[in-house]
Amino acid sequence: MILPIYTLGQPVLRKIAEDIPLDYPNLQQLIADMFETCSASDGIGLAAPQIGKSIRLVVIDLDVISESFPEYKDFKHAFINGHILETDDSETETMEEGCLSLPGIHENVTRPKRIHVKYVDENLEEHDEWIDGYLARVIQHEFDHIEGKVFTDRISPFRKQMIAKKMKALSQGRFNCHYKVKPANNK
Repeated sequence: MILPIYTLGQPVLRKIAEDIPLDYPNLQQLIADMFETCSASDGIGLAAPQIGKSIRLVVIDLDVISESFPEYKDFKHAFINGHILETDDSETETMEEGCLSLPGIHENVTRPKRIHVKYVDENLEEHDEWIDGYLARVIQHEFDHIEGKVFTDRISPFRKQMIAKKMKALSQGRFNCHYKVKPANNK
């Protein structure tokens, strides 16, 4: 089922999400719905707060970019109770990011190229690993959502000032996008 995506201004996007028990009701269906929602919205990642649930659940589908990044062919994973344990700040990279919860806004964000994460996958197997490259960026972006942050929190004060009108319009529900949303003025 395609779920509406909560946009900037919805309080759930600013809450720190909670870990969930692995017997969380209908977890596999929720993961499937999140993948379907992500795909229908032309996204590559989606965090549970973006669908109104303050839980630590993220889905990432990088298969859609596998023509440019062949290493991500068939990469489609869920991250349950994910936490970034540490970042390797010795190498960073700046790239443009966008977000399904901030339609129409794109900004350059600098992030570490390598991170140490702990999570449980969709098969309920635990992982504790270092991840690098583009996947590390996507995980950081999505895990920001479960920490109550959005990518524009990571841009310079000057850039924030430059997009202030767009952000205000977005938080007031004044925007257009091609996918199903639940704007802030429609709580």
